[in-house]
Amino acid sequence: RYVFTWHCPNGPGLSCPFLVDTSGAYFRRDGFAGNYLGGMSPPEEEEPDPSDLSVDHDYFQEQIWPQLARRVPAFESLRVGGSWAGYYDYNTFDQNGVLGPHPRLENMFLAAGFSGHGLQHAPAAGRAVAELLVKGRYETLDLRRLGWDRLVDGEPLKEQGV
Repeated sequence: RYVFTWHCPNGPGLSCPFLVDTSGAYFRRDGFAGNYLGGMSPPEEEEPDPSDLSVDHDYFQEQIWPQLARRVPAFESLRVGGSWAGYYDYNTFDQNGVLGPHPRLENMFLAAGFSGHGLQHAPAAGRAVAELLVKGRYETLDLRRLGWDRLVDGEPLKEQGV
């Protein structure tokens, strides 16, 4: 997957949530200075070669930018900053994140496998892991249901809203 950053001083304000357009293009604010990050997953038949992590900048220009500008007209004048490529983190068991201490390896905590939801769940997952490390328990959100038990017990966590 490719992720791009851009600058657009007249873009959506701080109250703009993480937004996923019906085209699949997505973005969110990245700080306070009119910076954003986002991208769009290609159709399965157009997935890039996983052995090559170079970024296809034409993909942004030809596929993503038109969708972003259609959704947010101010993005017509955006200026691309940086980009990176990475692998799609996919939990094949139940497509949900795995969060918390490993059941067998001492002092190993995991926050992985969010299957494309990582950008959305990162703030809560980070806070939850920090609470586990510092306090030894969840305090803000009880995320035990995302723990390893369901994998060990063979009981997938089903998404009811999908």
